[in-house]
Amino acid sequence: MNKQVNHIAKFIHLPKIEDERGNLTYIEEENQIPFRIQRVYWIYDVPGGESRGSHAFRATEELIIPLSGSFDVILHDGEKSQKYQLNRSYIGLYIPKMIYWSLDNFSTNSLALILASTNYSVNDYIRDFNVFLKLCEKS
Repeated sequence: MNKQVNHIAKFIHLPKIEDERGNLTYIEEENQIPFRIQRVYWIYDVPGGESRGSHAFRATEELIIPLSGSFDVILHDGEKSQKYQLNRSYIGLYIPKMIYWSLDNFSTNSLALILASTNYSVNDYIRDFNVFLKLCEKS
């Protein structure tokens, strides 16, 4: 899976400061990530076999970081889909607006941290995949 969806979604390698006492990683808005952070949320305690997400955003950009464990991110740009496995706490996946995404295949004790470029708005969500596809055709 070498080609990335829409050639815009991409892995972002965050600074990793290694130390025998434990490693440290940090994020500075508009430095490592291409947006200002307006919202932070996390997903955890996901039961086996469940998935999360399954939506796109009209305006929101996000960075998904696996702080603990691993999970898969499935992206669709209106033409093709791509699966990415996240399992390193210093590598996040940048997702631009108008990419339909879902998370699944969570390992035990997974923790997904999501940084978002906008505040929460129910009107920003596109939860119906067929509506998403129609919007992609228009753009």
